[in-house]
This record gives sequence, C-alpha cells and structure tokens, in this order.
Amino acid sequence: MTGTHAPTWPRCGHLDTGELCRGHKVEPYTACLAHLDSAERAVYLASLTPGADLDHRGTPFTQNLLDELLAPLRDPGSGRARVGKASFDEVRFTGDAELEAIDFDGFCSFASAVFDGGVYVREVRTGGDFRLGAAQVAGDVWLDDTQVDGDVWFYEARIKGTLQFCVREIGGGAMFKGMACGDAYFSGLRVEGVASFTSAVIDGEAAFDGAVFGEGANFEKVRIAGRACFDGTQFLTSSARFNGADIGGDMPFAEARFEAEATFDGAAIGGDLSFSQALLEAGVSFRRAVFRRTARLGPLVCPGTVDFSGAVFEAAVTLEAAAREVLCRQTRWASTATLRLRYAGVDLSDAVLEFPVTVAGRTRPFVTPEGETITEPGLTDAGVRVASVKGVDAAHLVLADVDLTGCLFVETVHLDQLRLEGRCRLSPPPPGPRWIRRRTLAEEHHWRATRYGAGWTPAPPGIETHEPDVLAPVYRQLRKALEDGRNEPGAADFYYGEMEMRRHNPAATRGERMLLRLYWALSGYGLRAVRALIWLVLAITATVFAMMLWGLPRSDPDPVSAGTTDGRHITLTTKKPTPVNPEGPYANRLSTERFEKSVRVVVNSAIFRASGQDLTTIGTYVEMASRLVEPALLGLAVLAVRSRVKR
Repeated sequence: MTGTHAPTWPRCGHLDTGELCRGHKVEPYTACLAHLDSAERAVYLASLTPGADLDHRGTPFTQNLLDELLAPLRDPGSGRARVGKASFDEVRFTGDAELEAIDFDGFCSFASAVFDGGVYVREVRTGGDFRLGAAQVAGDVWLDDTQVDGDVWFYEARIKGTLQFCVREIGGGAMFKGMACGDAYFSGLRVEGVASFTSAVIDGEAAFDGAVFGEGANFEKVRIAGRACFDGTQFLTSSARFNGADIGGDMPFAEARFEAEATFDGAAIGGDLSFSQALLEAGVSFRRAVFRRTARLGPLVCPGTVDFSGAVFEAAVTLEAAAREVLCRQTRWASTATLRLRYAGVDLSDAVLEFPVTVAGRTRPFVTPEGETITEPGLTDAGVRVASVKGVDAAHLVLADVDLTGCLFVETVHLDQLRLEGRCRLSPPPPGPRWIRRRTLAEEHHWRATRYGAGWTPAPPGIETHEPDVLAPVYRQLRKALEDGRNEPGAADFYYGEMEMRRHNPAATRGERMLLRLYWALSGYGLRAVRALIWLVLAITATVFAMMLWGLPRSDPDPVSAGTTDGRHITLTTKKPTPVNPEGPYANRLSTERFEKSVRVVVNSAIFRASGQDLTTIGTYVEMASRLVEPALLGLAVLAVRSRVKR
C-alpha cells in the first residue's frame, strides 16, 4: 500500500474510495492524470514533447494509461520514447507494468510504488538514477538490456516473485539494502560504484556469475535461502564483504577475482565453497563463520592470510588451500576434517577438535574438476609449517608431512596421543662440534637463546620463554606419542631432549643433576654409542697401562711344596708365593709380554670373566674396577645402537 503520510506535492482533489486521491495534479487542472476527463487529458498529452519531464507521483496507473502518456514522447522512426526526469513515486499500478524502449535523460523513480502485477523494463536507458526503493511488487521484476548511468535504488523493495536484473551497466552505485524477493539473477551485471546488498532477503537462489563490481560489494547480513553463484564475479578495487551473511546452499566462486580482501566474518554457509581458478590478490577471512553442511572448501589459492579463527565446522569437511598463512585459532571442528595445504604457516592455537582432524602438507598443485592444474601466483616454494598447537586437545590431531621447526607445543593437552605421519621436520641445534645433532623443539631454542645466544633461535616478540621444568614433560609426551606409533628411533631424540631439560632444571636436586651429567658425559643418556665406545676404549687403555705398570707381578710365582716324613708317611703342603710387585724403571715394565698379559686380563674382565692371571694387590683392585666400569660402558654402547635400530 502507498504511504499514509500527507504528500508533499500538489494533490488531486478527486475522491477515491472515500479518500482524496494522492496523485500529483496536472497543472493547470485540479486532478491527476488518471482523473482528468478525456478532453483535459488530450490537451495535456498534446502539450508533451520528447525530453519532457514527467511528475505523476501518487497517481493510479494502468498499462494503457502509461502507454498513452509515453506515446507523444516516442520517435515515430525508432519507436523509442525520450523523457527528461520521471517521477512516479508512490504510484499504484494495476496489473503488469511494462517500460520498453525509453531513454530517460534524468532519473526514473518508482520509489514506494505499489504494483499489483509484475514490472518489466526492457531496452531502457536512464541518464540518472533508476529508483524502485521501498516499492511493493506482487509479481516478478525483470530488467532486460537496460543501462543506468546513475545509481540504482532498490532499497527495502518487496518483490514476491523473481528479480531478473539483466542490466548491462550501472554508472554509479547499486543499493539493494533490505530488499526482499524470490529468486534473484544478476548475471553479467557491471556496477562502476559501490554495490550494497546489506540485509537483503532472497528466498530462492541467487546468481551473480560474471558480475563486475568496480568499487567492491557489500553482502553483509544478506540471507539467501538457496544456492548463491559467484562464478566469474570480479570484485575490483575494494573489498568484498559477506560478514553475517546466511547462505542456505552452495557458494561457488570459480574463476572469480578479488583485488582486495574478502571477508565472511560471522557468516553461516549451508553448502560447499569452491574457489577453483579464483584469483585472490589479498587475504580471505572466515572469522566466526559457521559451516553447516560444507563438505568441501577450496581449492583456495591466496597469497595472503586465510583466517578461520573462531569458525565452526558442523559437518565433515575437506579444506584445500594454498596460502601464505592459515589461521585456525579457536576454530571448532564438530566432525572429521582434512586440511590439505600448500606453502602455508598454520596456527591451531586453542582449536577444539571433537573428531579426528588431519593437517597434511601437499606437494602437488591443486587441480580443477576438469583436471587442469591451478596456478599459484605470489606463493614461494616452501612447505607447510605448523606455528602452534597450544591449547589443542591433540588426541584427535594428525600432522602429516609438515614442518614443525617453529611449532609451539607447550600447553597442548594429550600431547602423548598426537600422531605424526610422513615427514615431519623439527629444528636441529646450531651446527658445530659442541651440539649433538638431534631434533629439538622451538621452545628449547627460545630458552637456550637466552643462555648461549648465537645459533639458537630466540623467541619471537610476544612469545613466552619457558624454563626446562616446563619443557621436560613436553618432550616426554612427544616421546610416548612416537613410541606408541612404533617409531623408536624418532622417540630417542625426544628422550634426549627430556633428559637435557631435566639436567638443566634448577629445581632438581644437586645429586640428581650430577648423576644426569655423568650419564650425559658417558653415553649421551644411553643414546650416543660413539661416546660410550670412546670412554670404553679410554678405560681399557688406562686399565692396560695400569696393569703393565703396577698390576702384573715381576714374574709369575711358581708353587712351592714343603713337607715332612716319618718313614712311613709323607706330608706335603703346596703354597703359592705372594706376587712380587714390579720394580725398576717404568719404561722397562712396558714390554710386549706384559702388554699381552695386560690386554688378556682387561678383555676378560670387560667381556668374559676373571682371567686367572696372578696380580699384585694394586692389579687386583684395578681388575675389580675394570669388571665394574667397562661392561657398563659396553652395555651403554649396545643400548645406544639398539635405540637407533629398534622398530
């Protein structure tokens, strides 16, 4: 219905259903065009010439009356009408309204008009605005082969049927804020200015394929019940905003182009999002978005950041993206998910995983459904890097073929149930003989950088540096995770890291730290076979020299028998003399014979059993020490080898 406010234009004096007609009176008459008598109407129409302005606000119209009005404005040769400015605000149109082959030099306005049927605009050009704001249309609205040099206003229009907006070009902006309609088709539309669909309601499907938005488009809080197609759409210069949008079906962006950032913050998307061959020159944000039935998102190629922070995935989803950075902070997966990524640095801080989620690095480029390779401009050849899993319940997390050199693990829950598949790289210590080659956590680098400086990676700004007593349990849980996955050699590095943190823990007792230092020095916590073997060789060498210098007697004592006889019985007692300590210069004791005997004694002590060789008192104690120390060192070397080959 038309507005109830008093019109601001000279009002028709004709009574219409008991009320004064709201139509604009035609000067010099007292009635509007609809209520002029035939003679008056003929005089008025005869006064019109092509290019005349028309002001018939509030006037009741039919198609016949509209045709009569436009007839004197048409060129007999081309059949096109030429109008200056046309004001049809608040008109009441009975039946369908058709505007065909008309050139408006100025604006054409049907603001707040009421149409009992549909509105069909064909081959129309306006030099100014085309306005249908707040209009009510009982049928369809079709704009075919139309051009608007100014702005288009459909602000809060109510269209019960389909909106077919086949406008070639809009020279200004397009305002569809608060509009409501059934299906809506904007295929091939070009808008030079800003296009706004904020809070629009489309009860069916919507198509924007091939549309061009010169200064960006605003789809914030738009509600589309069905599928929303943006294949080939171009968002030039400014951002494309879908914040708070509610899309019931799929939302394809195949071969679309985004010159600025695209934002879907707080949006609710009911179907799949396809970005096959789409060109994104900036970032994409899905912060706090809800993906209701999205089974596939991507392939999305973005040289900037793809942000899923706070988003919710309610159904099983496969997400494919090649980007500089993918943020999944506080993202919630209520079903299984697979993230197939390229190049990206991934942040999973405080993500909620209710079902298994796999983050996998992909080496091959993504392909279109037709099998064509998707290009990846603006991305360097780097592997997928996981930046953080802090606050994540890792019981459902699988990391496959990713770079963990900078990953933060502290504060991760159930880290012992994390699964590492494929090739997952961790940061090594600085090069040089001082540091043992092993896999280390980024947090250990941060801590050691505060003590040793050069070579170790310091913590980035804003990242807390943790002490060894915090890092030791992290290494322990990661070790268990690899042991449960039957990766004993990989778990050995984490055991080494755990022991290192325990050794450097200032809260540990002095005795414990001394014992750990000894364990580290002798065999690298039972993981460095070469170190244990070096100590074994040194111990054997020292024992051999000790035996040669002090342990072997001057000569092997022969048994001596002594006895008595009483004529019928002989009583003999055999005694072995006490070994005589060697004498003389040390150089004389280092003979080949004494070396051979010493080696036999030491080898038997270290590997087999007592040699049976007569020894001096010092030699006896040296052999006892050798039988205690050297088998232990040999056992540590065997243990280290076993830890590297066990499966």
